This record gives sequence, C-alpha cells and structure tokens, in this order.
Amino acid sequence: MRPVIPYLTAAFLFGLGVYGVLRRRNAVLVLMAVELMLNAVNLVLVTADTTARAGLPHGGQVFALFVIVLAAAEIGVGLAIVLQLYRMRASVVVDEVPLAEPPTPVVATGPGARAAAHGGAGADGPGTDAGAADRTGGKR
Repeated sequence: MRPVIPYLTAAFLFGLGVYGVLRRRNAVLVLMAVELMLNAVNLVLVTADTTARAGLPHGGQVFALFVIVLAAAEIGVGLAIVLQLYRMRASVVVDEVPLAEPPTPVVATGPGARAAAHGGAGADGPGTDAGAADRTGGKR
C-alpha cells in the first residue's frame, strides 16, 4: 500500500480543522473543527500502523481507539459548556465569551459604612469619625 494518499488526506483534514478553529466564531463549529483534527490524527495512526510494523502489534489502532474515546469525552464536556453558555448569553459566539471575571465592587461594612456611602454622619452622630476607624482596621 502506498502511504502517500492517506498522509496527504490526513494533512488536508488537519489543515481544514486548524482553519476552522482559527476562523470560526461559532463554538459548535469550533468543536467540529477539533473533531476533524482528531480524525486526521486517527488516520495517520492507522496508516502508520499498517505501513510500519513496529514492536507493538496493532499499536496505531489501539492509540486511535484512545483518541476516539478522548474525542467522545471532549464532545460531551464541550457541548455541556456550549449549552450553558447559550443559556447564560443566548449566543454561542466565541468572541463574546468573557475569559476573566468582572471585578466585584468593594462594599464597606461597619457602623459608619452606610452613612459614609451616602455622605452623611456616622452611627455616633455628626462630628465623630467612628466609621473611619472601622474602615482602616482600627488605626488612624
């Protein structure tokens, strides 16, 4: 068997998968492109197994089976993430996914925190600064 045709086919499929990952904005299409790349790797493994019999009998086919199991797990987890993203954002566009959490506002606590937030007097009445001691940890 001439291994050139399967290797070229696998290279074409892998290149098509890389193009799909880099250019697509839809998360489902990105997952499909990753699957295309994994199938190209499977084709290379099986072709290498049939053309070059190394020390392991059917080693390429065993590795291809592991890649198929890994791809099935990846699709299960990936689709769960995409469905949760769609429920939260009503869109599966990859460019709009926030990669970092937004900063949470700092909320002051203590007896003078509410009055200080509104610009008024502290809990001890006007002229006292008990809230400042609470905000600075007891130090002035």
